This record gives sequence, C-alpha cells and structure tokens, in this order.
Amino acid sequence: MSKTIKRVEYPASDWTRTILDSISDGVFTVDCNMVITSFNRAAEEITGVRVDLAIGRPCCEVFRSDLCESVCPLKHSLRSGEQIVNQTVCMTRADGTSVPISVSSSTLNNANGEVIGGVETFRDLSLVTELRRHLQKEYTCGDIISRSHRMRDLLSTLPDIAASGCAVLIEGESGTGKELFARSLHAQSKRCHQALVSVNCGALPDALLESELFGHMKGAFTDAKFDREGRFKQADGGTLFLDEIGETSPAMQVGLLRVLQEGTYEPLGSSKPRKADVRIIAATNRSLEEQVAAGRFREDLYYRINVVRLELPPLRERKEDVPLLIRHFVDRINMLHERTIPGVSHEALCILMNYEWPGNIRELENVIEHSSIVCGNNLIRPEHLPQTLRGKTHRTWKSGQTLAEIESAALVTALERNNWQRSATAEELGIDKTTLWRKIKRLGINVPDSQADCRMQ
Repeated sequence: MSKTIKRVEYPASDWTRTILDSISDGVFTVDCNMVITSFNRAAEEITGVRVDLAIGRPCCEVFRSDLCESVCPLKHSLRSGEQIVNQTVCMTRADGTSVPISVSSSTLNNANGEVIGGVETFRDLSLVTELRRHLQKEYTCGDIISRSHRMRDLLSTLPDIAASGCAVLIEGESGTGKELFARSLHAQSKRCHQALVSVNCGALPDALLESELFGHMKGAFTDAKFDREGRFKQADGGTLFLDEIGETSPAMQVGLLRVLQEGTYEPLGSSKPRKADVRIIAATNRSLEEQVAAGRFREDLYYRINVVRLELPPLRERKEDVPLLIRHFVDRINMLHERTIPGVSHEALCILMNYEWPGNIRELENVIEHSSIVCGNNLIRPEHLPQTLRGKTHRTWKSGQTLAEIESAALVTALERNNWQRSATAEELGIDKTTLWRKIKRLGINVPDSQADCRMQ
C-alpha cells in the first residue's frame, strides 16, 4: 500500500519571500510612487533598518545613498524602462556609517506588460573595499577614525594642507598614525596619481640611508655592481615620506637640506645633479624643536620641513576614541578573516578605557588582534585580553577603583569636554541621549548647578 504524501501549497508571496530571504544580496521593491513594498532579510542587514520599519516608507528615507537626490538608478529605470547594472554608490546605514555598495535596478511589470513598480538589488562592497585598502594602503581623511575634538580640528585642515603642496612635519608618539596622515595628505593632493614613497630614516645607518635616498652608480662602493635609483627618483612627481627624520645624523641632514634648497641631488658616485620634483612629508616621534635647541638637529633644515606642523595627540589624551577604534578593529577582523565576533564586553571595555596605551593605536590594534585569536567567535571578555594588560589594570582596581568608578570617570570627562551638553556628549560617545541620561542617573553623576541650562540639551 503506497503512502499518501500530503502536498502543502504556499501562496506565491510566501514562496517569493522565502527565496528572497535566502540570498545574500539586498532586494527591495517599490510602487510607482517610490514607496517600499517589500524588503528582504539581506536588505535589513545591510541598511540596518528592520523590514517592518521599511515597508510603507519612501525609498529615499530608508535606502539613503549619495545618488538619491540626483540620479537615482531606480527612478531612472521607472522613467526610462532601462535596466541599471552594478552601479557603485555609497549608502548611509541607520547607524550613520557609510557603506560602499553595488546597485542594479529595473522595472516590475504586470501580466499585461504595464509598469507597476521597480526592483533594486544591492551588494555590500565593504569587504572588497577594505581588502583593497589593506593591500594597497590607500587612505583618505575619511579613513582616520576619531571623535576627538583635537583630531577633528586636525582632519578639517587636511584638504587645504594637501592642496597647498608645501612641506609638512607630523609630530606624534609611535603608534599615533603618522603614516596614515601622510597617506591621507598624499591621496588628497595634486600628486595623488604619482607615487607615495616611504623610508624609515631611523632604521638605516648613514651610508645605507644615503644610497637608499639618492641612489648610487655602478662602482660607487664595494658590491655596487649596477646603477640603482634612490627613493627621490622613485617619488619623482609624487610624495616622499621621511619617517623618524629626527634620527638622522648631522651629515645626512646636510644632504637633505641641499635637496630642499636647490631641488637637486647627486647619486653616490655621480657628479651630475638630478632634479628632485617631490613633496616632502616628514615625521618624528620626538620634538624637533627641542632637538634643535639641544644642537642635535639643524635649525635651517627644521624650518625647511616645518612649513606646516601637525601634532598628533596620543591615545591616552583621546580616550573617547577607544570604543570607536575597538569597533573598527573588530569589524575589520570579522571581514578579513570571516569571523563573527560581536564586540567587547562591558568589563573588558572598562579595562581598555582605564589603560594608558603607551603604544597608542598600534598597541590597541595588537591587543584586539590577540583577543580575537583566543575568544573564538564570542564576545571579547577580560580573560581574553593579554595578561600584561589585565595585570596592570587589576593593580589599579586593588587601589579601590571599581568598574562603575572607571565608567563614571570616563563619562564625566566626556561631559566636561562637551560643557555638559547631553546631545553633544551622546554624539561623541556614539549612544542615544536617553541612554546617556540613564547612565548618568545609574552612576549617580551630579550635574553642576551652573550647567543646569545645558544638561538637558
């Protein structure tokens, strides 16, 4: 006796939703008035907008791209009937972050061929973009992550400094991002289509550094069996980044000064001057002004490279950036290594906020990479942090500082920095105003009477 198999029939809309929710590309449809009529699961994940909040709203309120107000691909398809394929745009997620995506659009027709709406599919290109930048090290000021007012002031000046073409001196402790600033300046300059060449002046002795910078001719010294072009030649028309310039000897400083004054140099073993069409960006982890005063750095060279000076603050002076940087490093690890680490626990964050970071951003990045290895795909907790860091922080707690006190101190610092204005503080910390107010109440933070008019703003 054969067994009867009951067949269940599903409405077409349910089947369609099941299929659309199973694909990794975002898909949504609109009617002829550009109001969203369907929104799949991938669209929710990429935009950060729940399906129940998306359906029934105008497309431009949910899918916020840089083409919405100008040449919207979906509007173009509805008006012309043409299909748009793989157009790259930038979309703003619900949380305010910017995401590069690839968009395709076309019309939706009924059985009679009449246009009843449009459909748009989009793909998150964040991983592709991050991998390209990771491999090619191409950065702009938008890639320098910070909420710090000091850093924002610096970032606001970068486009003008980049366009000026003048020599720039970047001062800051090791690990503060000096090379990232140099790359950003080059990327925004008129020389961006030529090479950015970097050399660490402190990593080579004088003889090798001179050859590295200016090149050499065959026979200039033992083992010089062929001509070799230097970094000045490689950077011709572009930018030369001289890292740790404060480590150069007086003799090397004379050679650099001649290039900057005369615009020419001579390779080792050659008496024929060569033109140097390069922009100089120098960096140092020590104060060159103090080096000049101590007689360890030439004053004339100092003024040549110090046309514009950027002083990068250490991470301990911009603690409000620690949560933002942690999120960035976790997201990058997840993308590059196909991980699903959700983030950092409150207890671990308190430890990281309480640490002074002598190695600055580079040390924080290493800590997050270490923690990501031992945490699996779970939340990063205190036990996943390096033992040396936990030990230093525990000693602070033994002196009487609790987690609540650490959080309270960090919150008061942020409030003071923003003149106790709740909106500005919440924006800086990346949280909602009501969340900030609950934290203030829970931690028992007293708002000064003098700031009574500001505290609710």
